[in-house]
Amino acid sequence: MEGPQLPPRGVTLQADVDLSRRHFLSRLAAAGVVVAGAGSGALALVSYRDDAAASSKGPSHAWCMVIDLRSCDGCKLCTIACQKRHQLPVEQTWIKVNSVTNSAGDTYPMPVPCMMCENPPCMYVCPVGATFRTDEGLVLVDQDTCVGSRACMAACPYEARYFNWSEPPPVKRMPFPPTPQMPVPQQKGTVGKCVLCADRLPHGELPACVDECPMGVLYIGDLVTDVAVNGLGATVVLSEFLKANDAVRFKEEFGTNPRVYYILGHGQNLSGTS
Repeated sequence: MEGPQLPPRGVTLQADVDLSRRHFLSRLAAAGVVVAGAGSGALALVSYRDDAAASSKGPSHAWCMVIDLRSCDGCKLCTIACQKRHQLPVEQTWIKVNSVTNSAGDTYPMPVPCMMCENPPCMYVCPVGATFRTDEGLVLVDQDTCVGSRACMAACPYEARYFNWSEPPPVKRMPFPPTPQMPVPQQKGTVGKCVLCADRLPHGELPACVDECPMGVLYIGDLVTDVAVNGLGATVVLSEFLKANDAVRFKEEFGTNPRVYYILGHGQNLSGTS
């Protein structure tokens, strides 16, 4: 198997792990100035552009994730990091690592978090409005409102939601009550899911899965500033990175407009993959 490919021409990499892990937003802001100077059409390079987020009147950020499958070795440390941070029971894998098969019959790993869809079917079917989408594109669950109908679970084509059948395991004392951004502990009789570590983003920190991936597979990105970073300190111009590497989205034929982009490395076909 070939090793990870070098970044495409024109993509900027900056190996500074401390900055990428602790000062994500300041890096985005700095990089955003450079991108803006390159011309207002920078985001138009990728067909997945979020027009609302790109508008000067839109939100400050439009969060997304990039998963570079060329580097993934299936170690599942992303799953473990998420479970540890959110103190989840072992059966809840908010980012799971599936196996996919290429045209030659070879099997490769594929991390699958919540897709943070722009058109989330889970939100539309919730009978009480417990699932909602923020202005910055995060799909979250208010467990104080959730009545456990599980309609959202049936509607999600990515199987990215989990029902809390029992009381959560004992958790370490938290400084604040649970929120949709940091739902710890989970509540029995409600649905939980990946929240992209929404509580970390305003403080300039990476999601746990991104931070702990030893291969730099996972990137947290912002469609507004057109920047993405991984846990190894690599910084890329998001639109150029996606375009140069022919990024695709998982089951986008369902019309969900997912905000997770995959860079393929092994001839996978993600359409309809389970």
